Amino acid sequence: MSYNPKLIIFSAPSGSGKSTIINRLLADGLDMEFSISATSRAPRGSEQHGVEYYFLSPDEFKEKIAQDAFVEYEEVYQDRFYGTLKSEIERIASKGKATVFDVDVKGGLNIKKMYQEKALTLFIQPPSVEELRRRLEGRATDAPEVIQQRLDKAAFEMSFASQYDYIIVNDDLEKAIHETKTIVQAFLSR
Repeated sequence: MSYNPKLIIFSAPSGSGKSTIINRLLADGLDMEFSISATSRAPRGSEQHGVEYYFLSPDEFKEKIAQDAFVEYEEVYQDRFYGTLKSEIERIASKGKATVFDVDVKGGLNIKKMYQEKALTLFIQPPSVEELRRRLEGRATDAPEVIQQRLDKAAFEMSFASQYDYIIVNDDLEKAIHETKTIVQAFLSR
């Protein structure tokens, strides 16, 4: 490897504002690019291969697992895989940019373990579980039992927060974006 990859890993419970923060940082023109994940699910709507995801058949995905082509992956349901290809990190690093990840806590910690000081881990945390419930209910996109599942998962995910380099509590979006940007800029400049 002739490049020096830098990785910025974001994890957070659903409804924490993670996507909003990531999108603002990407729009601010920092020297980074979002990692495109691979999945074995079929494209939805207008999704395109190599844009939203790299779409692979379950057999292709399993073949890449056997070839050790992933930095992290997970089988969410039987034959429904999601993961990050090592080649995606190489593709972005070859442009001299840092790779940005939006992954679950286990995937984030696995990437950190593999890349150590080349990886920065950020956990975006809601101010409280009650506030998270309010945000999820405010979206009006999920049934009450789905919201409860997301809250249960959030409690599990938040139990890993202390293993991340930084925890950013998103109780004020602009403050959280500023705090995150300051941390990321310091990491990119070292």
